[in-house]
Amino acid sequence: MNLSIVIPLLNEQESLPELHSWIVKVMTANNYSYEILFIDDGSTDDSWQTICDISAKDSNVKGIRFMKNYGKSQALHAGFAKAQGDVIITMDADLQDSPDEIPELFDMITNGGYELVSGWKKKRYDHVVTKNLPSKLFNWAARKTSGVQLNDFNCGLKAYKNIVIKNIEVSGEMHRYIPVLAKNAGFKKIGEKTVIHQARKYGESKFGISRFINGFLDLITIWFLSRYGKRPMHLFGAAGVLMFIIGFLATGFIITLKLIKLYSGFETILVTDNPLFYIALTSMMIGTQLFLAGFLGEIILRTKNNEERYKISDSVN
Repeated sequence: MNLSIVIPLLNEQESLPELHSWIVKVMTANNYSYEILFIDDGSTDDSWQTICDISAKDSNVKGIRFMKNYGKSQALHAGFAKAQGDVIITMDADLQDSPDEIPELFDMITNGGYELVSGWKKKRYDHVVTKNLPSKLFNWAARKTSGVQLNDFNCGLKAYKNIVIKNIEVSGEMHRYIPVLAKNAGFKKIGEKTVIHQARKYGESKFGISRFINGFLDLITIWFLSRYGKRPMHLFGAAGVLMFIIGFLATGFIITLKLIKLYSGFETILVTDNPLFYIALTSMMIGTQLFLAGFLGEIILRTKNNEERYKISDSVN
């Protein structure tokens, strides 16, 4: 199979028939073998019924329905697990991503040597203050932190080799950073393509300004995980040992100074009356706790099991 098109959605019943027709038109024109995977992320409208109706008429259409809203990352995870195509295309269901971009994305993966290609909505139709400016700041920070030189990390229109999506773990709210996850997994051939951004035709945006705050917090998380996720002892253990040594040396200094004064006959004070004693004690305690945090992190990494990520109430094959 040439293509799997993975489409996460939430309350997009009006756009689904038009999106499906548009995708089929592109697939037919290019003679692709394909499947379309709609992942209903707990919609409260008739999106699921619309998916079932489309699937009844088109055997290439499959669907997954979550029991409640788990988020875009979980929807992509479910779609990736089920996708069978050689190339996987992800896109949003709101018609802001154009299916006409698919042939060029497919060609960049199959003939251009790329393992992942991310869309870049260079010209956007979003509000400048609430979306465009925060998005530019967010993408700048993501580039500097991750080392992945993309202009639009959050674009939903992306293309992947099958091997990429089968070897990355999309959890939490990490869908924004799939290119970074791919890089951390060892995939280096990551490209970018300027794509058309269309104004929303139906419904309202599901994302507010809070997504950028969450995005920056996730950026810190993924930076930490990429550097120390598989070796937490290297960070916490090293910091713990350093703090403990500082406290230990300070304690040694206090005791040595006390003994010298006693031996020389100088007036001295109780060790507990010396402010440095409490600094040393605190340093040793913090150092011990950091070391234990790193040690426990190593144990958890070696014993963790896959936790339940979402519950599926229905599916269409």
